[in-house]
Amino acid sequence: MFVPVVDENHKSLMPTSAARARRWIKSGKATPFWKQGIFCVRLNVEPSNSNIQPIAVGIDPGSKKEGYSVVSAAHTYLNLQANTVDWVTKAVTIRRQMRRTRRRRNTPCRQPRANRLCNTKKLPPSTKARWQWKLRLCQWLQSIYPIAAFVVEAIRVQTTGRRRWDQSFSPLEVGKWWFYGELKRLAPVLTKQGWETKELRDQLGLKKTNKKTAEVWEAHCIDAWCLAHWWVGGKLTPDNIRLLAVTPLHWYRRQLQKFRLFIPRLCKRGMKSRSLFRGLSGERK
Repeated sequence: MFVPVVDENHKSLMPTSAARARRWIKSGKATPFWKQGIFCVRLNVEPSNSNIQPIAVGIDPGSKKEGYSVVSAAHTYLNLQANTVDWVTKAVTIRRQMRRTRRRRNTPCRQPRANRLCNTKKLPPSTKARWQWKLRLCQWLQSIYPIAAFVVEAIRVQTTGRRRWDQSFSPLEVGKWWFYGELKRLAPVLTKQGWETKELRDQLGLKKTNKKTAEVWEAHCIDAWCLAHWWVGGKLTPDNIRLLAVTPLHWYRRQLQKFRLFIPRLCKRGMKSRSLFRGLSGERK
């Protein structure tokens, strides 16, 4: 068990052992704090040694869950399994339905504005939310660990061979390259194909479980650890397989999306849908 360490300017340093962190806190050399669920310490004095060992983060993307491993040549500091953001598509659909319902009423309303996003390069909402969540996790890890590189398993979609079509034919490909560009601002990014990750796993003699949604190290973090170990080297087996499970919060930024879940139940009780929509939109009866 290692504790992340930052200096007085919140610059990440090499993690330390839990026993040493307790001695620092007891003597007043460090101040404890929590960083989004991770226990950390902040040094109140100048560090005796500022040497930084290479630390890599392996990333194994997935459709439902994904794995992150913070690894150096000597230790495995953190194994993180995160749930993906998978509710945006449904929320956008409900928002569109509620908007069209309001526009069909015989009430005064403003004229629809022109489509300002026409002919502009943008990410679909669901794709953008998924990759932004991955980027926020990487920024969080970089704030408490001195990360030298990110090693990502590259997900790939088969193209059709037409150059202009293949540039944006898949939201998956567009989101992936957007993520790589943003991640390069934090640290160098290296990619490995799925079959290369399997070869690394077989060379190390590690076995992956078939249960993709299980909250165990062998589900996703095993591939993330293999990717990070390929860059830093060191021990052939991890010394830490403890898992930290993380899930993104679902914020209801549009109340109509939240109220839409109760419409079928209320309609069964005899309430008219038109009066219900009128109450949700704030119109006077």
